[in-house]
Amino acid sequence: MDPADTTFPRLECPFSNKNRYAYLGNSSAPSNSQVPSYFFALNLHQCRHVLPRLLGSIVETIRFLGPQNCVLSIVEGRSDDGTFEVLHNLRTDLEILGISYLFETSDINPMAKGGDRVKALAELRNLAVTDLFERPGNYANDTTVVFLNDIAPCMEDILEIIHQRITQEADITCPMDWTYVGEHPTFYDVWIARGMTGDSFFRIPEDGSWNWAWNLFWNDATAYSRWSSWKPFQVFSCWNGMAAFTAKPLMNGQIKFRGPNNNECYQGEPRLFAKDMWYHGFGKIAVIPSVNVEYSDKASKKIKALKGYTSSHIAKEAEDTHIEWQSDPPAQVKCMINYDNQFFVYWSQGLPPLAAKNETSAGKY
Repeated sequence: MDPADTTFPRLECPFSNKNRYAYLGNSSAPSNSQVPSYFFALNLHQCRHVLPRLLGSIVETIRFLGPQNCVLSIVEGRSDDGTFEVLHNLRTDLEILGISYLFETSDINPMAKGGDRVKALAELRNLAVTDLFERPGNYANDTTVVFLNDIAPCMEDILEIIHQRITQEADITCPMDWTYVGEHPTFYDVWIARGMTGDSFFRIPEDGSWNWAWNLFWNDATAYSRWSSWKPFQVFSCWNGMAAFTAKPLMNGQIKFRGPNNNECYQGEPRLFAKDMWYHGFGKIAVIPSVNVEYSDKASKKIKALKGYTSSHIAKEAEDTHIEWQSDPPAQVKCMINYDNQFFVYWSQGLPPLAAKNETSAGKY
């Protein structure tokens, strides 16, 4: 967990913005009266290669925020590459550091023949945040969940996503995630992410190709302008390898991760999560383009060289970074059952009419 250790090759991560994030630790509160306000959640499978950087950055972040302020919850499943053994054997060292560590394994297989991949993934995500459902009184009312995929992030990436959620008063914040399908990187989470136009981040033509992946936000001038100048911008949905979001609707029983209903577009569980957040009045969802992540150390080094480290953008941060939030979601959102089967549907398709809800907080939506 030593970020300076070179036993394993990993992305080098500078960190020179301690003052920017110092307030997140709330270190002035008495430790014996404090309940956790950060919940780190992960579902991991066959990813031993990325654990030194991924877990190293998470543990470094927890130590910066204060172990008494944090819980780390990991659900591992079906790995035979050493992922389980690493996660299991970390318990002693994590507890020595004072980190509350919730670890379990699951046989749920999203790729099982005849199964529903999205519903299985939703079950796994719910397992990782079960403690928030079952023991909400053990956490601060304003707890932030940081849910990470098997990416190779720096501590500053994680802290900036949390920082932007708090300073923008956002309900969800996400980075930009990338993949190398050729020489140049393309935005990865296009199946989940939707802009405030309701459309995908780049156009996928009828043949399902990613030939237009370089042309991000081609029909959304506001998003393009803010993305290209590294400023946060509002979206309908995102995940992009990592999401920081308010735990309130989980702790009060309003929302869980789920699969699509029978009368609903088939879509990924993070997009359904965002849709349900809008429905319950938590529609301040944003992408933070100064944070760029990838899924291996090698590719992350290339992304940081190309897109810049988070700290490099912060150093040049403009004053007009605040998001002017739209209170209404886009009327229609693109349904992408697969890349060659796309069409628009009402954003709230399959949900009860808003007028029938008793929750006044969602009435404006």
